[in-house]
Amino acid sequence: MGILNTVGLVLTLAFALPVALLGVNLVVSGRTVTGIALCVVAVLMVALKQYVTTPDDVPTAAAEKTVSAVVKDEEN
Repeated sequence: MGILNTVGLVLTLAFALPVALLGVNLVVSGRTVTGIALCVVAVLMVALKQYVTTPDDVPTAAAEKTVSAVVKDEEN
């Protein structure tokens, strides 16, 4: 996982965590259907970011491959 993917995950979590917290709050207050639905939405936000390639991910992947080709690891 490169630095750009890590930053993207952090930004996704910044949006997903409030949704998940609202869902948990609704479950605790008794509105379980809405709360569980919001928790599922939060999980899907993170899962889609991690496992689905979007057109925005293509330049990021190209940049990471270019950087890894230019910068050699000392271990190799």
